Parts: sequence; structure tokens; C-alpha cells
Amino acid sequence: MNSDQDTKSLYDGQASQWQRTGPVLLSDYSARPFVMDLCEPLKGYSILDIGCGEGYVGRELLKRGAARIHGIDISDAMIEKADAEKQKLGLENATYEVRDIRGLGDSEFQVDTVLAMFLFNYLNVADTAEVMKKAYSQLKHGGHFIFSVPHPSLAFLKQDKYPFYFEKRGGYFSGRNILFPGEIWRRDGIAVGVQCVHKTFEDYFTAMRYAGFIHMPEVHELHINDEHVAIDPEFFTPLIDLPLHVAFKVKK
Repeated sequence: MNSDQDTKSLYDGQASQWQRTGPVLLSDYSARPFVMDLCEPLKGYSILDIGCGEGYVGRELLKRGAARIHGIDISDAMIEKADAEKQKLGLENATYEVRDIRGLGDSEFQVDTVLAMFLFNYLNVADTAEVMKKAYSQLKHGGHFIFSVPHPSLAFLKQDKYPFYFEKRGGYFSGRNILFPGEIWRRDGIAVGVQCVHKTFEDYFTAMRYAGFIHMPEVHELHINDEHVAIDPEFFTPLIDLPLHVAFKVKK
């Protein structure tokens, strides 16, 4: 089984655990709100959401004023969930399809923003570069590519499992391009499987340069803050002072 098939099977099998109408997963608090802020301004903007899952982030961006969301994902089950929620809410400006971005024609969409929430942790170094190149081709001039990934150091710093972990294999450099399996807990106690093909910061910057991006990206290391702890001390306190995620925003 190749990595794409493995990822598809993983999400086809647990799509119902990802479906939500509000924040439930750890990264719904520690990453997604910050990344959605990075997408501003949104009014009148078109967004291509690659690896969109069941569409949670896209729906939130529409609430914030985005003009149109098109989501693609390789998981049939995830897209079924996204379509069902779209129909339930009557979202005429949201569309979804089962598709791999590597199959898109160059300049097929021409959107203001390409968004990739935790997509590249499922791709190796070479595929990451090719997907970023394809994302670049879908952007209008002056548009932004925004993506988030697990922090490259996290698996090597966090030793316990709850409420989020990756099982490291090798070291920071020797583990490059190796898949680290893991789990992320929802606040209701349900754990869902995740994966991370380990990459370094250098890999992400090299991939952006290969894709054609020449501007210096914004880089943000995301972590737990006092507001998170106030919501649920037991859930969030074990993660204080750990680098959980990284968010990038780069202009075409």
C-alpha cells in the first residue's frame, strides 16, 4: 500500500470522528483559529482548500466573509461528510470533490488563497515540493499560500502521549522522510489516528522555493496559551511551552 492509499484508508475509516460543527480536536484550538486569522482579509475572496477533510475550516471561513470555498480531498468519506453539511446548511458558495491536487491542471482555479491545513505531514519531501508547485499555479498574482504543519521538533520533545503525540523513528535528521504514526485526542476523550512524514524546516523552505515562491514567508510557531488553559486545564496544561505547530503564509 502506498502512502496515498494509506492516508485515504485512514480517513475513510474515521471520517465520523472528524466531523464537527465547532472546536473539538486539539488543533481546533491550538492551530485552526490562528490559521483562519492568517487568511484575513476574506471578504470577496475565493479559496482553494486542499486536503479539506470534512470541510470544517472552509465553513468557518465562509462565516468570516469568504466569497467561495472549493475543497478537495482524496478521502471519499470526508467529502461525503463535507457535502452533507453543505446541504444541511444550504451553502451554495461551497463546493467539494474527491481529487488530488497533483491532478489539477496548471492555473485551473486561479483563486485568491490556497489553504492546506495539516496536509504536508502526509507527504514525503518530494511530493510536498510538487504539491506546493501545483498550489502556486492555482494562485492569482498577489494571492497567498497558507499552510500549517506539525512543528518539526515536536515528536522529539514530547515524550508522553496524551493529548497528542507522534511516535518518532530515528532522530531529527536521520528520521527525515520517515512516517511517524500518532494520535490526537478530542476533548470528549475520543482519539483519532494521524500521521507525520517527518520533515525539517529546511525542507519546507526548499519546497516553497522550488514551487516558485520568492517572497519571504510569514512563519509562526503555534503553542498553548493562557486562554486555552482557562478553557480546559486538564486537557491543555500538559502541552504548555511545547512547539505544537507551524503556520506559513507566503505571497505569489
